[in-house]
Amino acid sequence: MRHAAFAEAWGSLLAAAERLPDRDFRAPSGCAGWKVQDLLCHLVIDAQDILITLATPTDDEPTRDAATYWDVTHTLPSGRDPLDALTVRLAAAYEQPHLLKHHLDDVGSAAARAAQLAAPDLRVSTQGEVLTASDYLDAYVLEATLHHLDLTKHVRGVDGPPAPTLAASRKLFVRIVDASFPTSMSDTAVLTVGTGRRPATAAERAALGSLVDRLPYVLG
Repeated sequence: MRHAAFAEAWGSLLAAAERLPDRDFRAPSGCAGWKVQDLLCHLVIDAQDILITLATPTDDEPTRDAATYWDVTHTLPSGRDPLDALTVRLAAAYEQPHLLKHHLDDVGSAAARAAQLAAPDLRVSTQGEVLTASDYLDAYVLEATLHHLDLTKHVRGVDGPPAPTLAASRKLFVRIVDASFPTSMSDTAVLTVGTGRRPATAAERAALGSLVDRLPYVLG
């Protein structure tokens, strides 16, 4: 299967969204200022971005890869960014959870099919940069995994990301930030603590040593 890591990460995320009970749409997510329904609306936009990017081929040389695709800061989002606020308004406009679920499944499934059809060496343009389809979709493995963790943070009965997806995302995250995390920390812990999604425990802080002073690594 082409882009197997992306297919597993994206597919498991869509499956988790489909299993969400309606009552959990108002629950908080792992994204600052967003409820679960707001995060699902953001995933609709992510799916649209995947479709747009894969339909924007170019002959130009790549300027980024899966790791350098990401910009890194150390400032956590407040949830008050204008685009974040727009996402909240868009999510509220669906009114009924099943309408948002249907839209995400529709456009998300289309994005999965487009990824499967994309040749790995296809060069695509996004945000003024050029990547191969393989690198672009590898970058989205991390995006999907982090948002899968966000989606299920306060929700019970819905599985989080599969182990291979977490491992692949940790590997890419370490490349992006060029930092060495202790092997005693699980993949989930590295991703959530490393990106500032939760504070490190006392034991984790001790294991992290001086690295704790450089956290969080916020990806954008």
